[in-house]
Amino acid sequence: MPDAIVEVKNVSKTYRRGSEEITVLKNLDLIVEEGEFVGLMGPSGSGKTTLLNLIAGLDVPTSGEVWVAGQCVSAMTEAELTRWRTRHIGFIFQFYHLLPVLNAYENVELPLLLLPLTSQQRRRQVETALELVQLGDRMKHRPGQLSGGQQQRVGIARAIVTDPALLVADEPTGDLDARSADEILDLLQELHRTLKKTIILVTHDPRAAQRTERLVHLDKGQLVEAKERLASEQHKG
Repeated sequence: MPDAIVEVKNVSKTYRRGSEEITVLKNLDLIVEEGEFVGLMGPSGSGKTTLLNLIAGLDVPTSGEVWVAGQCVSAMTEAELTRWRTRHIGFIFQFYHLLPVLNAYENVELPLLLLPLTSQQRRRQVETALELVQLGDRMKHRPGQLSGGQQQRVGIARAIVTDPALLVADEPTGDLDARSADEILDLLQELHRTLKKTIILVTHDPRAAQRTERLVHLDKGQLVEAKERLASEQHKG
């Protein structure tokens, strides 16, 4: 049996807006096994992105615990979280967050600058990541010289360059046309299949959700449904 890489235990998250207290997540439990490709769906305001941010160590719960790869993320200090995220989490965003003055190689290299690596080690990892996303011939191009789909590929290369334990993707196809979105989803499935990466994908897009192995539905801060699926059998090519 695979091990649980993510354990969300009785987690609640509330925010204060003036005198009002808003509950975003309420007593939520979730387990993600190592090597799973999980989709998170739900209406706006259901808590999807909040849950993703808690798992990725970008936020902390009001109560409950979040464990990732055997470590209690919710108990870490901000300094500990910063170091931990660099080594263990790969982030894929809707709007890429690439630096326009840097070329593809330099954007992908950024996370590695925080690690004790030689320039040769960094080069090897950057080139490997760009080859995996099929952009080995575009490494000297700046974001403005690349299509939206190519920019998202650079974003994915940056996410995988540190060989993280977990990839988290927040609406990664939300800013792309249908063809580019399909190509990005193909790539995520390939990373899951060949590198055995654990991926958690937040999406509104039913086509993206169909590519996942398991679909988790959130509504009003609670888990309301989970469906198993074999994405590789449902969508080929």
